[in-house]
Amino acid sequence: MSGNPLEEVVSGSISRRLKIVIALALLLAGSPIILTYGLLILSSFSTNMVTDPLLTDFQPTLDNWIMFLRGQITYATGGLERNVVEMTLVTLTVAVGVALTATLVSLLAAYSISRMEFKGRGVFTAGLIMLHAFPGVALIIGVYMIFRIIGDVLGVLGEEFYAIAYIILARAALEVPMAIWLFKGFFDKIPWELEWSALVDGASRVRVWWSILVPLVKPGIAAVLIFTFLAGWEEFIYFYVFLKPFGIDSLPTFIEEIVAAAENYQLTIIAAAGTFYLLPTIVFFVLTQRLLLEAYSGGLKG
Repeated sequence: MSGNPLEEVVSGSISRRLKIVIALALLLAGSPIILTYGLLILSSFSTNMVTDPLLTDFQPTLDNWIMFLRGQITYATGGLERNVVEMTLVTLTVAVGVALTATLVSLLAAYSISRMEFKGRGVFTAGLIMLHAFPGVALIIGVYMIFRIIGDVLGVLGEEFYAIAYIILARAALEVPMAIWLFKGFFDKIPWELEWSALVDGASRVRVWWSILVPLVKPGIAAVLIFTFLAGWEEFIYFYVFLKPFGIDSLPTFIEEIVAAAENYQLTIIAAAGTFYLLPTIVFFVLTQRLLLEAYSGGLKG
């Protein structure tokens, strides 16, 4: 039995208006962020900082990007030069290393917590929250001492190699607790029947984990990869402590040098550096957007 046509028209009209109101509210709430990043990007292509939303002070130029990509700090003297490609590769190596290490370790740990009974499971699970509360600075002294000892004993590959490895391990260790909790939520939602049927058919635990469970938590993997990658990408303290003494720069430490040397006419170079620093984040988000939406909307369904 069909409803009243007039009621359907009115209901549809209200629904459309509600969607418009929600869209406008979201646009209004996000406008400060949109405006900030928009002016930052425009300033990187301008001779001066763009602060007017009407763009009356926008004067196009590519000089900022040329100076930044050349690794030059100042306009006035040509400044100190750095290899931006090398710095980007160092930063990217650490970010990818942190993402892969934290994701693999947390996938295994979350599966064990979700699917297996063992002594101390509750204490371990509760301890993850405490571990996540520790600031990264708290690990620096201990990690640095270990780095110096092992670097002296196993100096075959060079201290620079061990420094990068320790940055990856230390940063990944800080991200693992949160990643375990996220993955545990996904594993908890997977019906036991899927796993038991595979085990009855003779599959090993590892095979079940890799072939059946891991594909079902792809949205969670995407989410963990993104926030662990960004954690490694935006790291500054560990780069400064472990790599700076060897004369190795990363993008964060190079940008810090630009900021430290900043004068009014150099703010546009900072804008170019900030825009360049945003690019991997944007690319990563675009490539994994669909999986992220699945993760935030509840992950596994059906």
